[in-house]
Amino acid sequence: MAPSDYNRQIIDEFRANGGRLGGSWEGRNLLLLTTTGRKSGRAHTTPMVYTRDGDRLLVYASKAGAPTHPDWYLNLVADPHVVVEVGTERYDATAAPLEGEERDREFAAQAARNPVFAGYAEKTGRVIPVVALTRA
Repeated sequence: MAPSDYNRQIIDEFRANGGRLGGSWEGRNLLLLTTTGRKSGRAHTTPMVYTRDGDRLLVYASKAGAPTHPDWYLNLVADPHVVVEVGTERYDATAAPLEGEERDREFAAQAARNPVFAGYAEKTGRVIPVVALTRA
């Protein structure tokens, strides 16, 4: 199954079940992030793991440890106005990559909660961005 087909299946299940998923995604904090394509100008929706940080949600541009940043991250850097779907709620938000010590602290906390993220960091030569999503 192509990644886009896999993501489409997750998105459809997420929306059909009020943000709840089964299988390997059951019980995980998952949101849908819609960005505007930096080249196409079209909306692109991506499912991703998140953590709560006060009023913000944090997402991690790991791309499973690939050497390049994911397209969704490049899109939000070009246009930080995004749409977030969590559970049955959908809202406009602003995306802001964290920097310096704050980024390092939040990524380390995620890697401690979910060790697969530590593996992604070891696998890639790039710094994995942590992005804060704040309701508009």
